[in-house]
Amino acid sequence: MKPTYFIRGADVPAYHPANHEHTSNQRLVGEHMGARHLEVVLGTIGRGGGALPHAHPGMEQACYLLAGSARAEIDGQSFDMQPGDACFFPAGALHVFTVTSEQPARVLVVYSPPYGENPARVQRPAA
Repeated sequence: MKPTYFIRGADVPAYHPANHEHTSNQRLVGEHMGARHLEVVLGTIGRGGGALPHAHPGMEQACYLLAGSARAEIDGQSFDMQPGDACFFPAGALHVFTVTSEQPARVLVVYSPPYGENPARVQRPAA
């Protein structure tokens, strides 16, 4: 079967990613389309929700905020994001992403290589 290279966002089912609160994601581009080196996800995150502290060994992540506001934290640095802002999380770097707006945030996330919600690709801080 030949993969399709076009996707209508309204047709993509949502899922709730592990280690996140009040988050619904849609995998727009990924291995299901034949992408081998990247994955693009659209996240909708409710007030106070987001990613709990974690890292992705061997995988880079970039986020572009489309709507709402959020705080990204990495390596002791924090950045209050508004629509049009982006952040980058290097492979293996512990990071946190939290929505700060009253309305849900929408964020476009790019992973390289693809994440695919594989639990082996997540590292949480020691308790």
